[in-house]
Amino acid sequence: MHLTLSLAFMVMVLAFPAIAQETKVLLKSNNLSGWKMAKGGEVLDGKADAANKRFTIKDGVLTIDPKVKGDITIQTVDEFSKDVHIKFEFKPDAKCNNDTFLRGVKFDLKKPDVKNLKVDEWNQFEIIVRGESSEYKCNGEILKTIKNKPGKTPFGIRAEFGGIEIRNLTATE
Repeated sequence: MHLTLSLAFMVMVLAFPAIAQETKVLLKSNNLSGWKMAKGGEVLDGKADAANKRFTIKDGVLTIDPKVKGDITIQTVDEFSKDVHIKFEFKPDAKCNNDTFLRGVKFDLKKPDVKNLKVDEWNQFEIIVRGESSEYKCNGEILKTIKNKPGKTPFGIRAEFGGIEIRNLTATE
């Protein structure tokens, strides 16, 4: 009987494999480990800031300082090739116009692109990639669905204009 149950369980496991989901924390507490400069590829492991302090991280919050000028992008060292769900919270200032990049799609974190954006408050943001489609949500509301490029890309954050803070950034594949 015991052998029969064991064999039945093994058949079920082989017939219906579990979908493995791994959640990665993309922002460390006090350093930019796992990130690099998009231009030049400088790896930022162990550093608390980048690009003349355009980007700084402290207590798990990545800050883009609007007083430091420069159109600069940082990106994850890891690349994402499968379906992925990226989640984070962001607090934009009134002049925020910064971007995310994933699978060949740029998304502006600014009004009016983010209709329900709350200035100087924490907003929930999600990018859900399924196959060749990316869905963008803010505070639970779908903003748009865009066709993306297939393949493997990092997740990028671009400092363009205005200030923004980002925290609790994760990716689940």
